[in-house]
Amino acid sequence: MTVNGRVVPLAGTVAHATALDWLRGIGLTGAKEGCAEGECGACAVLVSTAADGGGTTWTAVNACLVPVHALDGQEVVTAEGLGSPEALHPVQEELAAGGGSQCGYCTPGFACAMAAEFYRPDRAPQEASPERGPNGFDLHAIGGNLCRCTGYRPIRDAAYALGMPQDDDPLRSRSAAPAPPAVATDVHDGTARFVRPETLDEALRLLRDEPEAVAVAGSTDWGVDVNLRAARAPVVVAIDRLAELRTLEEVDGSLEIGAGLTLTELEQRLDHRVPLLPELMPQFASRLIRNRATLGGSLGTASPIGDAAPVLLALGARVVLVSADAGEREVDLADYFTGYRASVRRHDELIRAVRIPLGAPDVCGFHKATKRRFDDVSSVAVAVALDLDDGVISDARIGLGGVAATPIRASATEEALVGRPWTAETAAAASVVLEREGTPLDDHRASAAYRARMLGTALPALFAAGDEDAEATA
Repeated sequence: MTVNGRVVPLAGTVAHATALDWLRGIGLTGAKEGCAEGECGACAVLVSTAADGGGTTWTAVNACLVPVHALDGQEVVTAEGLGSPEALHPVQEELAAGGGSQCGYCTPGFACAMAAEFYRPDRAPQEASPERGPNGFDLHAIGGNLCRCTGYRPIRDAAYALGMPQDDDPLRSRSAAPAPPAVATDVHDGTARFVRPETLDEALRLLRDEPEAVAVAGSTDWGVDVNLRAARAPVVVAIDRLAELRTLEEVDGSLEIGAGLTLTELEQRLDHRVPLLPELMPQFASRLIRNRATLGGSLGTASPIGDAAPVLLALGARVVLVSADAGEREVDLADYFTGYRASVRRHDELIRAVRIPLGAPDVCGFHKATKRRFDDVSSVAVAVALDLDDGVISDARIGLGGVAATPIRASATEEALVGRPWTAETAAAASVVLEREGTPLDDHRASAAYRARMLGTALPALFAAGDEDAEATA
């Protein structure tokens, strides 16, 4: 692996080591462990990833979650590699000049996340908005970085004071060359094994032959288990760089999304071809997480509070499963979940792709109730897609998260809506039914009563939003 321009071998590193622990072990202690679950950003570093034009994009990731062997053959830049005490990087200069650091614990992570946005190819000066500076800096780029003492205003001011990269900037110059390709990796430390197979077929054979193997894409879920629950697997199979899982194409009237594409890549490539997903993406964790997380990983965990599942249920998505011996099979997402963190996917199967029917519903919306506006786990998530025929609801699909052991379709509410005009009265009447959907529980995030009440607000809010949009365009 190349770190700050220097090749450093991974030989002798244990199979389950995280990139953060390894970096700190070789003396690069700028990156810190704050939460060990990807919520604070103190561990952020830059990784070279392939740009659409053939060059390199500098992508910020949570080093505490990424297995270090997943970066075998890749290029990493830490805060130490951005600049030096004698020649600070522009991001470091602005943070220092603006008083953007006090205790300094979070500062290296902020610097790396800000640097990724500093080098974003399409960043350009623009009219300032609440979430973008006059220099085009998107504040969501540091949405996954927490500071407990400085406060965010000087950090924001430092971000908005940044100019554009100069022609002789080393990392800008590096961006013109391709990112390193994925390297096939097979490491055995005596107790565990980390494998990056070259092909999907090889990965499927491994899963068939190793019943206890764990397939890992972005590691944003598995990494938390490794750090906080001491999870270990005899074999970890890295599938994030498999070309067969990174496709995006139209197939038989559906958009087929490869299960290994990151959410950030989807955000950049979808170009609003699929409704609801543009609403989902900014609310799905943080940019640092979206830079690694995948739809396949989100559905693979079968979490009842994952934000992607309700949206995909509302869109009528189907899941393409594949195994070495049985080949492919396609499952309606509504039939995919079978219990708490359980699904019809067998151990020897991978999610190869998610298929979403093309064609936008007439009315749609995504409603997520959380304690924070961004970067928070939902207490309740509701996704709605309605088809209208002369103002009458001809089809309704409502996906729910956080109100049962699995993500579910709100079938009773869908039935109550179909055949009725889409009016405020219909929304209010159906909301009574929606409040009774699922089996919400009391837990540390919300009470069952609160969850039910939040369900009841979704349809009236959706109608009111559409009414306001109609008035604005009239």
